[in-house]
Amino acid sequence: MSADTKKPIVYVIIPAFNESQSIGKVISDIPKLVHETIVVDNASTDNTGKVANEHGATVLRENRKGYGYSCLKGIDHLQSKADPEDIIVFLDGDYSDFPGEINILIAPILNSGYDMVIGSRVLGVREPGSMLIQQIAGNWLATQLIKSFYNVHFTDLGPFRAIRWKALQQIDMKDKTFGWTVEMQVKAAKHKMNFTEVPVSYRRRIGVSKVSGTIYGTIMAGYKILLTIFKNI
Repeated sequence: MSADTKKPIVYVIIPAFNESQSIGKVISDIPKLVHETIVVDNASTDNTGKVANEHGATVLRENRKGYGYSCLKGIDHLQSKADPEDIIVFLDGDYSDFPGEINILIAPILNSGYDMVIGSRVLGVREPGSMLIQQIAGNWLATQLIKSFYNVHFTDLGPFRAIRWKALQQIDMKDKTFGWTVEMQVKAAKHKMNFTEVPVSYRRRIGVSKVSGTIYGTIMAGYKILLTIFKNI
């Protein structure tokens, strides 16, 4: 790297709804290379925000419930500080992802010029029971549809992902709820961005999932994912 080349800054955005039992563990495991960890407290009724603050994170409050609302809140926070080549990492606050693998996740961006990297739980090592049958089936269907429509191959819609700031700005994310992850991947395909997947580890989350852990959440997530794919064709 030449002397006049600025090294990309790494930011982490963590959407969190009632994750007081896990959020401290997530933040503590984030590598020191991360410049700022942003926890978006998504209308939590527990001490998620307080615990995150005590562990050194920047805490934002988003009272509109929705995964996408939380991510957009974090992005808005970075509008005045992120540079085009900086890297934004998204991961969940339930401790199912391994924050220590951020190094692995961002390596293709730093070393090989990729715009976006998806952490694939399908390619990685999963703890038994960490992904429910409906998650596995939904992932398979969604990735097959993306392949059919855009001729690109993903194995997962996993939440653990990294993207250059300039690419994130280009795809102009809009989804407020369950369609967030698939929207990012569909738009990256449409814009013919340079992306790849890396295997990541995955374990059982702390607490009960607000999406796959309920029938309503599972149905709504599946509906929104399919709607997002077809809407962006």
